[in-house]
Amino acid sequence: MFQFSEQPHKRKNLLTGEYILVSPHRSKRPWQGQVEDVVGAERPAYDPQCYLCPGNARAEGSVNPAYTNSFVFVNDFSALLEETVPETQADGGLLIAEAERGICKVISFSPRHDLTLPEMSMEAIKAVVDLWQKEFVDLSVHEWIKYIQIFENKGAIMGCSNPHPHGQIWAQSSIPVEIEKESKQQLNYYKEKGRTLLSDYLSLELEKNERIIVEGEHFVAVVPFWASWPYETMIISKRSIQNIGAFRDDEKLDFARVLQELTIRYDNIFGTSFPYSAGMHQAPTNDGEHPEWHWHMHFYPPLLRSATVKKFMVGYEMLAMPQRDITAEQAAKTLKEQSTIHYKVKR
Repeated sequence: MFQFSEQPHKRKNLLTGEYILVSPHRSKRPWQGQVEDVVGAERPAYDPQCYLCPGNARAEGSVNPAYTNSFVFVNDFSALLEETVPETQADGGLLIAEAERGICKVISFSPRHDLTLPEMSMEAIKAVVDLWQKEFVDLSVHEWIKYIQIFENKGAIMGCSNPHPHGQIWAQSSIPVEIEKESKQQLNYYKEKGRTLLSDYLSLELEKNERIIVEGEHFVAVVPFWASWPYETMIISKRSIQNIGAFRDDEKLDFARVLQELTIRYDNIFGTSFPYSAGMHQAPTNDGEHPEWHWHMHFYPPLLRSATVKKFMVGYEMLAMPQRDITAEQAAKTLKEQSTIHYKVKR
């Protein structure tokens, strides 16, 4: 009899319509690949050379205020520029390009150089959520902005250029590719069912309780059935909310709690500051009503077997489709077994 927990199979990503290959039998293979030294995780509370610490000068000369909570500023080396003017190119209908206008901001989560989200207090994380919401609302006032991406790259192996814990917000004049995919899938489902795709999906996940990691009053952290990365998760709002701007205060507090518990569990898996790329997906802005959209936040962590062994998307994954060895259910089991007390506190 075929067993999905033991034999190769495909799983469909409901949000993109794409498939991943799952090969659970391969998790038994011996590892003789790369193993790296663990980089020291201890940092000072204040680094006089850090561009993000309070009172320090940044690379382009601006001086940070002596901030005591979270702090936001326009990225000194923005990938998108607000002054960009509209322009298109379509040489022979083959060399196609369009100018892209945008605003890129950086959010320092804390004045402390050594505190990542899982190590911050609930009140401090709630202050970050409040700032995320405020920035979303303020940026969405600009009618030319069509999408606002709030995200964090944590850890050097995820391309983080500064070790001071921080995130980013990119607001742009068009809708990104991944959002277009998710918009299409959610709209098709909403037209057919009259409900959001993620509300039905979350109800099923809560009923089965095989991949749920954290359940709060208003938010749930789950390993998606179609997860590609080893310990990939999603935080999904229980209410069908289109964007963070619509979060109530009690929802923001619960989101902060779920975010804290999930990231503590991540750090505790291998006793390290767990790297990831994480970001919210929400409805486009200044683009009409989107009742089909359901707010959620993706976490894509690369670590696979230890604090030094990471998953690479190479070869087959780059040329054909994503592939994973450990199943989503195995990953969920590992995450659920972790303590909700940070490993640094316990030692």
